[in-house]
Amino acid sequence: MYIGEASKRTGLSIKAIRFYEEIGLIQNPDRIGKYRFYKENDIELLILIKEAKELGITLSQLKDVITYNDDKVNWSSIKVFLAKQRVQLLNQIDDINKKIDMLNKCYDQIHP
Repeated sequence: MYIGEASKRTGLSIKAIRFYEEIGLIQNPDRIGKYRFYKENDIELLILIKEAKELGITLSQLKDVITYNDDKVNWSSIKVFLAKQRVQLLNQIDDINKKIDMLNKCYDQIHP
């Protein structure tokens, strides 16, 4: 599919897609004449990038994680990275719950 369709499918702007190509997050797509042609794997990766950004993952972090073997995305390295991100979020939840417990104790000790 051409870049306009890739943009519609991913919800990313054409400018963003070109930027991700430029910085190496996605490989340069095949071309048909002068037009970029995106495959389904490109779309999956673009959606992953969009969702990762929504989770607060930086492009720099993604650049270190998104690797290719024989021109194919190494999804296993991405999966390991996402598992680590999940653990970090769960730890943050635990920390927040501890702070809420401490706050509740302080609150309960105040008797106006």
